[in-house]
Amino acid sequence: MEIPGFLSEEECRVVVQLAQLKGLMESQTTTPSKEQEESNQPLLSLSTDEVFSLLDLNQDGLLQHEEIVSHSRSQDGTWLNPDNLRQILTGLEACPTGTLTLEDFRRVYDVSQRPGQQQSAKPWSQFKHRNKNTWLYQGPGSHHVLQSLRNRLISLTRLPSTLVELSEPLQVIRYENGDFSNAHHDSSPPQSETTCTHTRMAGNKSAFTEVSCRYLTMLFYLSSVEEGGETTFPVADNRTYEEQALVQDGVDLTDTKETCGRGNIRMKPSVGTALLWYNHLSDGRGWMGELDEYSLHGECPVRRGVKWTANSWVNVDPDHQQQARYQRLVAKRQQAKSGMEEHYQPLSHSDLHQDL
Repeated sequence: MEIPGFLSEEECRVVVQLAQLKGLMESQTTTPSKEQEESNQPLLSLSTDEVFSLLDLNQDGLLQHEEIVSHSRSQDGTWLNPDNLRQILTGLEACPTGTLTLEDFRRVYDVSQRPGQQQSAKPWSQFKHRNKNTWLYQGPGSHHVLQSLRNRLISLTRLPSTLVELSEPLQVIRYENGDFSNAHHDSSPPQSETTCTHTRMAGNKSAFTEVSCRYLTMLFYLSSVEEGGETTFPVADNRTYEEQALVQDGVDLTDTKETCGRGNIRMKPSVGTALLWYNHLSDGRGWMGELDEYSLHGECPVRRGVKWTANSWVNVDPDHQQQARYQRLVAKRQQAKSGMEEHYQPLSHSDLHQDL
């Protein structure tokens, strides 16, 4: 769905300025060299202070449990692996205040980086891209434009506000000349051996692989582009989907650097326009079902100018019981943090399982 004029030019300017004030991080994955594969060194290296800043969603200088768990990975998952996360959470549990300052975090995170501490190697990401990005908190106390964008998303989709409010922060991306993102799915197919990153805190699934569970994507164009930078959907509107069909005449359609012009749908960036699509089908019972393979999309290389976009995702666990446990846990922790004395009232079934 394309929605022209979803944001005003002034709102776009504000979001860009907020991202610049927060600071953008280089994000790049390419095919690793033989030496990199042998040494198993990450392609993206962030300092301890940079990781702290990314995790500190409300920028209050303190890391809470919810911040660490709900936003523990970048889009390609290369800057914080599960072993790092366990080390940080262990350090948090040992802290009497229940929060980590930057000094606390430096001690905990540096320990997790010592040779021999990491128990499992991080596989190379197959998702190739190059850009700069950052994350902006949209909850209470954030800039009114950021809160307004979240409220408009709730009104447009008519989803339960709790689902949207407990989802990932807004990701803002800057694409410069030559920057791109190969075609990919924003979410992951439901599988018994995986668990959603955003609800993991509600269950004891340490042996499971974490994946992103994103029911829908809303992409905001914060600028227009002189040339290039289209958002491409290579297989949208195809009658059938087969992975073999992604390679035509020896050319990989997911490689947006080479095949952008062959995408079935291509959207040219226009400042203030928003795109909305669903990453999952319905399960037939009013909840999130299988991954919609046709949601495959990428960003074509910018040829001239600078492209600014923002991604807003709504996180939903395909296991609605796990989603419900997560929402109850967050509600209890927020109540305890606020010091409210009245008895906790559990969320009703209708609050936790409204049809999507």
